[in-house]
Amino acid sequence: MTALRLTVFVGESDMASHGRPLYTEIVHRAHRAGLAGASVFRGIEGFGASSRVHTARLLSLSEELPVAVVIVDAEPRVRGFLPVLDDLLGPDGRGLVTLDATEVHRG
Repeated sequence: MTALRLTVFVGESDMASHGRPLYTEIVHRAHRAGLAGASVFRGIEGFGASSRVHTARLLSLSEELPVAVVIVDAEPRVRGFLPVLDDLLGPDGRGLVTLDATEVHRG
């Protein structure tokens, strides 16, 4: 089955408008939208638009580690969720959203 993979890259400390972590809000909104599933992955090191490297190494603990929220579903359902993300990420464009065609194999 072909599908679309949506990945949202945000910082661990990014917050939604009402104080909930942004990655948590994305997952809960995806659930309410009836999408097939969503997973959150916490990075151990990375950098983004700020060009500052954030790391989980013991000597330089960071509260701004990279987080990726991954959602896979049929293309129309994923594309229908994009306006929700636009609202959550706001006009300042927090985060990076990527879309990739993918194949789902259920063994």
